[in-house]
Amino acid sequence: MLDLNVDIENKTILVTGAAGFIGASLVKRLLKDHRNIKIIGIDNLNDYYDVSLKEYRLKVLSEYPSFIFIKGNIADKALVDDTFNKYKPDIAVNLAAQAGVRYSITNPDAYIESNIIGFYNILEVCRHSYDNGERGVEHLVYASSSSVYGSNKKVPYSTDDKVDNPVSLYAATKKSNELLAHAYSKLYSIPSTGLRFFTVYGPAGRPDMAYFGFTNKLTAGDKIQIFNYGNCKRDFTYIDDIVEGIVRVMRHAPERSTGDDGLPIPPYKIYNIGGSSPENLLDFVDILSEELIRAGVLPSDYDLESHKELVPMQPGDVPITYADASALEKDFGFKPQTPLREGLRNFAEWYAEFYN
Repeated sequence: MLDLNVDIENKTILVTGAAGFIGASLVKRLLKDHRNIKIIGIDNLNDYYDVSLKEYRLKVLSEYPSFIFIKGNIADKALVDDTFNKYKPDIAVNLAAQAGVRYSITNPDAYIESNIIGFYNILEVCRHSYDNGERGVEHLVYASSSSVYGSNKKVPYSTDDKVDNPVSLYAATKKSNELLAHAYSKLYSIPSTGLRFFTVYGPAGRPDMAYFGFTNKLTAGDKIQIFNYGNCKRDFTYIDDIVEGIVRVMRHAPERSTGDDGLPIPPYKIYNIGGSSPENLLDFVDILSEELIRAGVLPSDYDLESHKELVPMQPGDVPITYADASALEKDFGFKPQTPLREGLRNFAEWYAEFYN
């Protein structure tokens, strides 16, 4: 277990993507657990998916007086600079990104703007936070993705694996984030930790994710498409497990040290956060439908079989995702363990309440 060298108490924390699924869940957890912290949230509230979901999440967060929300884009350098200069955050958590594999095929501009230029702006303000002898940012934590593994044949996926062959632009931008963070850690001694998330799901999630999209289609009486003829496996990770992992990682910044050559060793780490238990998509759909029926979202006599369509693999997709999260467990004593049925039950109950 690593020593906790970053104290969250009495700190100012910047969370980008604060109205997003993971961002809002993280902010809520931090504000619930720590009364004497200040959180600065940035989000551009773009319409990639239903903005009312983002507004719903923000409404929950607005009940906390120590949460300050700034509507803006991290690709806006002046906004990011002004925010850092005004609030001088001790910890930065970059979760803002244009998400989605398939969307990146038709809308590449959005990914370059948010995931490359936006992340560069965050790295730059972290770099300059040390100017004039200031203590600066103690830890930069940022979202990477399991998509960086591409069509990696070796499973489970380890952070030691070579990941130089992305199969989508989204994956390429996330790998670029890791490379940029490494360079900035090396050059400017910024302690940074990247987290490769594996298929995050749960209440108030993203409608573009399979479980949410399937639910929307099933309730509308439409057919759902199951790719690769059902021969896909995903390492689903419940949102509370993701947040628990982020909070633990925030508390340990990679140590600054000097190598034998007298040059700094980059204070840089990468971790997988995944359930390490891939589920077949057909089994996943069966469990989802059962929980939707249980929650009253679907009628008790719903005929799932007539609403399933098995189709070929889509460009940018991969047949399996599977996390080796042993490093996270070794260093932080934590591994995701929410059972899929429990997580989908929580989602189904939230969906029934939110949409009714």
